[in-house]
Amino acid sequence: METPTREKKKENKISRIIDGVLRQIFGEEATLLIYRHLESKYSLKQNDISEKIDVFTKGLEEFLSSGAYVIERRILEDIYSSYGLIRRLELEKMQEECDFVSQVRSIMRKA
Repeated sequence: METPTREKKKENKISRIIDGVLRQIFGEEATLLIYRHLESKYSLKQNDISEKIDVFTKGLEEFLSSGAYVIERRILEDIYSSYGLIRRLELEKMQEECDFVSQVRSIMRKA
């Protein structure tokens, strides 16, 4: 069983990766706009994203529409890469089988 500290470190790592992807793609101001939207509409604070990944996904998909799927894929690629868990072909196969939320939760359990 994992300690609360280890679990929190994983959640922080996932949150940092998500933040990095959003900032890299959208820049600082647009990323802050996304965070404000998530907080005002879903009461989701930035530091709670990894533990409420389903709420984050719903809010991102509502905010970006079909563009959210590209962002989710990039987030997954960076998460998998940071944990050294998977190669690109395996990622593509997993994406066909599981949704974004399931994959992130699976990574958090395995890593």
